[in-house]
Amino acid sequence: MTLSNKKEGQVIKTMALLDVKNVKKIYTTRFGGNQVEALHNVSFSVEAGEYVAIMGESGSGKTTLLNILAALDKPTGGKVYLKGNDLGKIREKEMAAFRRQNLGFVFQDFNLNIFLPLVLSGKKYTEMESRIAPIAEQLGISKLLNKYPYEVSGGQKQRAAVARALITQPQLILADEPTGALDSRSTDELLGLFNAINDNGQTIVMVTHSVKAASTAKRVLFIKDGEVFHQLYSGNLTSDEMYQKITDTLTV
Repeated sequence: MTLSNKKEGQVIKTMALLDVKNVKKIYTTRFGGNQVEALHNVSFSVEAGEYVAIMGESGSGKTTLLNILAALDKPTGGKVYLKGNDLGKIREKEMAAFRRQNLGFVFQDFNLNIFLPLVLSGKKYTEMESRIAPIAEQLGISKLLNKYPYEVSGGQKQRAAVARALITQPQLILADEPTGALDSRSTDELLGLFNAINDNGQTIVMVTHSVKAASTAKRVLFIKDGEVFHQLYSGNLTSDEMYQKITDTLTV
């Protein structure tokens, strides 16, 4: 929970969009049966409209955390709430629909069928068309919609992947190393898009090992050995200044 302004002497409580409480994840190795703790008492919250990056080295637990936030995996302990809904209490047969209705995904590997989430939700084609038009215009891909994947660049494919994430009007976009397969120019374009859609109110949580990508976020959480050990707010810092602060944190 987070606290908002006081009214007539009372403190009004508001619910964070995403609330992660004491999340643990323990795996049992296939050979030897040893237990490995991938996440240890991870707690943080994300307010509606935030743009948060989660940074960590390979094996730090950040991908495990993202999978739990996406309800693709279940924690061994702790709770994850999305808009007050306990993800652990959603029945398996309802989970796919919950993801489609509330979450958008942008991965390193491009997901290019923009209409697929709406098709699975049973939306009519006229509604699909009305939804894609403003998104395609915003992302600069209106002229690409009728092209085949081999006819467009990696950066254009990732724009299409962003359109696919946005078309369901999700509560939260989860991005997993979204710049990992992009060149420098396409990376800059994608990060600019993320800032633009965030400025329009879209909440984003991005997992990345890229200092450049993280430096464009409004807040950066650092995870190491399965724990969040530090966070930075961009505030009035420029991207270059944020880049330096992130680099300093990672080298401590």
